[in-house]
Amino acid sequence: MKILVVGGGGREHAIASALARTGKAEIYSVMAKKNPGIARLAKKTCLCKETDLEKVLAFARETGVSHAFIGPEAPLEAGIVDRLEAAGVATVGPTRAAARIETDKAFCRNLMTHHNIGGNPAYRVFHDTGEAVSFINDHPGDLAVKPIGLTGGKGVRIMGEQVDRDGAIGYVKELGGNAVLEERLIGEEFTLQAFVDGFHIVPMPLVQDHKRAFEGDTGPNTGGMGSYTMPDHMLPFVSQKDHTAALGIMAAVVAAMARDGYPYKGVLYGQFMNTAQGPKVIEFNARFGDPEAMNVLSLLLSDLTEIVAGIAEGTLSASKVSFENAATVCKYIVPEGYPESPKTNSPISVKKTGSAITYYANVEEQNGTLCTLSSRTLAFVGKAPTLEEAERIAETAASSVTGSVRHRRDIGTQALLSKRIAHMKELE
Repeated sequence: MKILVVGGGGREHAIASALARTGKAEIYSVMAKKNPGIARLAKKTCLCKETDLEKVLAFARETGVSHAFIGPEAPLEAGIVDRLEAAGVATVGPTRAAARIETDKAFCRNLMTHHNIGGNPAYRVFHDTGEAVSFINDHPGDLAVKPIGLTGGKGVRIMGEQVDRDGAIGYVKELGGNAVLEERLIGEEFTLQAFVDGFHIVPMPLVQDHKRAFEGDTGPNTGGMGSYTMPDHMLPFVSQKDHTAALGIMAAVVAAMARDGYPYKGVLYGQFMNTAQGPKVIEFNARFGDPEAMNVLSLLLSDLTEIVAGIAEGTLSASKVSFENAATVCKYIVPEGYPESPKTNSPISVKKTGSAITYYANVEEQNGTLCTLSSRTLAFVGKAPTLEEAERIAETAASSVTGSVRHRRDIGTQALLSKRIAHMKELE
């Protein structure tokens, strides 16, 4: 099977690695900058913006790929799936209309309301700055302020935690009034990802990501500093009832989108807050998470090429998807100063990584030397029968990297996990 992998980050390196595992896939790559890990797996690479649809389409035709796997959200919003499928390339990823579940926060909330799907927090959609400001001024409690669409790095601001009322108003003005204002959810976050073929949904192991830049969950939000999974594919602060409820919400969303005429195909990422009232939807993403993809794909026992075919053909089956019963811990190496002022073009040296799995991300190879770029550099995944062992493997590898880089040492540690469990018990 000739498969085109679109994207050049750690997530896409994990996708390409999983596809290459059985030797059944001939991999081709489109990425904006050359990822050393993906380049070694690909038969041919096209360096261009992933949103340059004409170049991507021309490369797909030139190489004769039969399937494609889309990693990042920007090309999905640009309609890359529509274009590739019109050209006869079966693609893992939603159409532009279906990708609105991520690219349009108002669409997501309104869809859930219209179809009476549980897990939706109280919210209001605004397109006028004055109306949004008045709502904030009149609202007595905390709020989550979200941009309606993709905003190139502008994320969610929490009034009551990250910003005060004036800060929330300033952010709404910065967004031109195009915002979704939601109740602030209190609890523990978890990620449930699933393969979807338009109608069938097959869940993956639960993951918890760590967005904050520094240890102890402090500092600014990032794309994700690391993540972990447990050997039983659950999380100790998520009950079976909570898991069933979250999966039910995702299945209801997939069914609603099919009924409304834009069936969802690809990977659906559900970001949930486990509250005292059960799981609530923070957001949906229309693709694998990064770093969460590295955890679950490192555990995948099944042939990803067969899953790709099942998604494309509408024959996806849970009986053909299995994951290893092991714990994983992923730790990202990032440039000093990340995320606000990352130190770029700085050489790094990777020493002994042991049994850790290495995924390259935003890094450049110059004359055999790895150099930092402006985002997360590379990630190490430890996989073992216990979380403690997996964390030790990941930490040993991450600590072996020298240069102007850092990582969060506390990800995957028992101390941090105990803190999560205690917080959930306190809420309940």
